[in-house]
Amino acid sequence: MNVTVICLGKLKESYLRDACAEYVKRLGAFCKINIVELNPVKLSDNPSQAQIDAALEAEAKLIAEKIPKGAACFAMCIEGKQYPSEKFSALLETAGVEGGANVAFIIGSSFGLSPTIKQMSRYKLSMSEMTFPHQLARVMLLEQIYRAFQISNGGKYHK
Repeated sequence: MNVTVICLGKLKESYLRDACAEYVKRLGAFCKINIVELNPVKLSDNPSQAQIDAALEAEAKLIAEKIPKGAACFAMCIEGKQYPSEKFSALLETAGVEGGANVAFIIGSSFGLSPTIKQMSRYKLSMSEMTFPHQLARVMLLEQIYRAFQISNGGKYHK
């Protein structure tokens, strides 16, 4: 399976980069993983809703260019569905089949994702009702993808 994680923004903290690198390394045993970092549209400190909407649509165009053709997409968004790890593992397997072995996860900017990206995504996924920094969300997502592959393959990681 080919897994693409499309993220708006770069990881600033070395400990977060290290954690992501560890999960990318571990995932190499199960899939081809590709992390795509895109630059978010810069906004003022107090943008209007119209400016935010325009920025999200501009980001949507950048994101759409990076989604592998035919991939089953997961939009990471607050209104997405939450799954226990075992069900997420089964969902990832199903998505891989539906997407011709291509799955993409999309993490938006601090203002989220545009409705365009949410509509084009087959799945909407939420990690929690709590709010997390986007940079930490990337680590959490990679860990859950790794856990899902471990579950699917009968590994001992998940307990």
